[in-house]
Amino acid sequence: MTMITTEAATTPKGTRFSTSVRRTAVAAMTAATLAALPLAGTAVASEHRHDGGQWRGAWATSPQHPTAPFAPNWSQQGFSNHTVRQVVRVTTGGTNARIELSNRYGTTPLRITGATVARTDKGASVKAGSVRQLSFGKGRSVTIPAGGTAYSDGVPFTVKALESVTVTLYLAAPTGPATFHHVAGATSYRADGDHRSDRDAGAFKETSTSWYYLSGVEVTGGKAPRRDGIVTFGDSITDGVGSGLDAHNRYPDELAERFAAAGEPRSVLNHGIAGNQVTNDTVWAGEKGIERFKKDVLTERDVRTVVLLEGINDFGGSLPNDIAAPTPEVSVERLVAGHRELIRQAHAKGIRVIGTTLTPIKGSFYDTPAVEAKRDAFNDWVRTSGAYDAVVDFDRAVADPADPDRMLPAYDSGDHLHPGDAGYRAMAQALDLDAF
Repeated sequence: MTMITTEAATTPKGTRFSTSVRRTAVAAMTAATLAALPLAGTAVASEHRHDGGQWRGAWATSPQHPTAPFAPNWSQQGFSNHTVRQVVRVTTGGTNARIELSNRYGTTPLRITGATVARTDKGASVKAGSVRQLSFGKGRSVTIPAGGTAYSDGVPFTVKALESVTVTLYLAAPTGPATFHHVAGATSYRADGDHRSDRDAGAFKETSTSWYYLSGVEVTGGKAPRRDGIVTFGDSITDGVGSGLDAHNRYPDELAERFAAAGEPRSVLNHGIAGNQVTNDTVWAGEKGIERFKKDVLTERDVRTVVLLEGINDFGGSLPNDIAAPTPEVSVERLVAGHRELIRQAHAKGIRVIGTTLTPIKGSFYDTPAVEAKRDAFNDWVRTSGAYDAVVDFDRAVADPADPDRMLPAYDSGDHLHPGDAGYRAMAQALDLDAF
């Protein structure tokens, strides 16, 4: 096992912005996990998401069950004669692109009437001459069965690492509730009618901060592919809660920027879900990690390493709250067993695992003596067990040296649990690029 340590900077760089309403809602979202319920539509179209060739992940997110626990979004109502435009930033480049669409939690077939990909301009607008019509098996439309996944055909589309692309879906027929990703940290746009080929943003009157149906962007071409992809797997701190909207400052974003700055762009795929737990299912925060890991991580192509940061919701989710039923209490031993299972699954696929310590919680809604004692005990196990291929100490990277149980104020988003932009940057700096 390798221990990765880097001295964290203490001066924030860049500007974090977030309304207090958004921070409060998302913080509450992480604090309150719903009681375990069976999840509908979890079948997948096939065991493997990829059909061979040289496709590699450039961007990804984890699908979730439609829900709106704290604020309205479009997932429960779905769409009917709507165009949905979504902006994502890829972590590696290529000369051809295709998209992945998920109907994992749909209960009926999903009809995609048409889709395009384009270069992002500003907001919902795209750059002139960049719109490319996507096809599915040579047709413009595709029907995705309930629980299924679909890929577009590849289209010539040169894109560089860290470039934003805009994916637009036209949904003519009623979709029913939509598979989506709740906390996108990015703005999505909706228009009435068919505006998939529009260059300007005029028709897109509505916005959301979630992603809908879109679960991946893949590329091919460019540098010779190799098995060096990275997946970051975890909860809200991987998902980027507390970072700036549309700023691409989650710690996986910052890690991708470090690789690009070093002249070696890498596929860094973010499979964090806010509120997710390793050992307990929740409806809005996804299936437990030991189950969704199989679908969200092990199906990604050419992944060599997974960075695993998850467990604080297992410990804190059992606390009483005013929003939802607490989840069952989780012991340190049970969380350790969950991590060992994730390591086993990864190693069975030849994937290395970088384990990480849980970050400080003092002053947050999870701050109780019992939760803190569990966090300390689990972190000791992470540091000393030898269970992982390498370890990074995120706890010490963002802790206040004068009060190690508390996050350094310069790194704190304000809720004392989630880092802000500077904190996520410090976490990314704590990762040794040579360990990948």
